[in-house]
Amino acid sequence: MITSCASKETSPTDEARAFQAELNAQFADEEESPLTPEDLDTFEGLEFYPIDTSFRVRAKLTFHEDSMPFMMKTTTDRLPVYRLFATASFTLKGKQCSLEIYQNQDLIKDPEYSDYLFLPFTDRTNGNGSYGGGRYIDLSVPSGDEMIIDFNKSYNPYCAYSSEYSCPIPPARNDLDLEVTAGVRAYGDH
Repeated sequence: MITSCASKETSPTDEARAFQAELNAQFADEEESPLTPEDLDTFEGLEFYPIDTSFRVRAKLTFHEDSMPFMMKTTTDRLPVYRLFATASFTLKGKQCSLEIYQNQDLIKDPEYSDYLFLPFTDRTNGNGSYGGGRYIDLSVPSGDEMIIDFNKSYNPYCAYSSEYSCPIPPARNDLDLEVTAGVRAYGDH
């Protein structure tokens, strides 16, 4: 009998399901959860839009190697320092789109997060299905000038769950003029 050594690749749908399961596990863990104690007591899981692989796009990157660090506005007086890493250009739902991707200048000093990239965005669902303040996607530094951006993996900032957090506000240039019905939905009445 011949056995194959080829590994089974994870499908984009399975990746999105794994993301949802991991996020729900984090929120259910009282040590990691951003939920208030009252919300944690009744937490059964976050609400997600149905997984839709048309919200998984291949983006072409334009790097900004000479960009200067800047202080990103947050929901409080805190001003974390970021640098514009790249502009991602892609087609989503038939529209040409571009979003800026940032790199936190403090996190790159930590070996665990040295390749971490941050993509905050807003879209037409904000305040009408998704959190009004926008959502985030975590990315990693790519090996080339393209990357996959999967909006099924978009999540709410912690501010969507508790006013105790200070969260970056997505820059106006990262507003998508369409409905991104993928990823985490708004949480309760927050």
